[in-house]
Amino acid sequence: MSAPDLAALNHDNIVAYIGDIFERRGNEEYLGEPVTIAAHMLQGATFAEHRGQSEAIIVAALLHDIGHFTSEFGSFTMDDTEDRFHEEAGARILGAFFPEAIVDCVKYHVAAKRYLCASRPAYFDQLSAASVHSLKLQGGPMSADEVAEFEANPNHSLIVEVRLLDDEGKLPDMETPDFWHFAPMVQAQVDATRV
Repeated sequence: MSAPDLAALNHDNIVAYIGDIFERRGNEEYLGEPVTIAAHMLQGATFAEHRGQSEAIIVAALLHDIGHFTSEFGSFTMDDTEDRFHEEAGARILGAFFPEAIVDCVKYHVAAKRYLCASRPAYFDQLSAASVHSLKLQGGPMSADEVAEFEANPNHSLIVEVRLLDDEGKLPDMETPDFWHFAPMVQAQVDATRV
């Protein structure tokens, strides 16, 4: 899939564009996990909403893996031998329309996995087989210098929250609302960046 035409996207159509992606491609396999890609992201957002977390966290959890849809590199598979940097693809799509905190949660949710593996050794033990495989491709646990750099990001605690929601969103039979339930929150975050 080629990269989308970013010039055609604006503050008025980005939410519909993302919703269309969820509808057209949401039933695709999610990286060898027992859920689809849309179910995975919707589960994270639903957990955040049920826990009363901020709209920024809910929207970031909903969109954290959008790069799997928009990346010209395609989706990760268990046969991959190189990382496809879906987090950077997602951040490129969202960067012009969403607050920095949300974009950082998308851009650095992979780094957060590496961070948690380095700073909380027990965290590694809860990773799925697919997450362990992708961790190897993504550089493994962070070094001490990388940990310090990650912690210097003013949004690092939000990024970690989204990462933990990412890890939870892999339940095969969980019922969630669809994308359109969350669309007003998504639009509110987009509207916050209008100049």
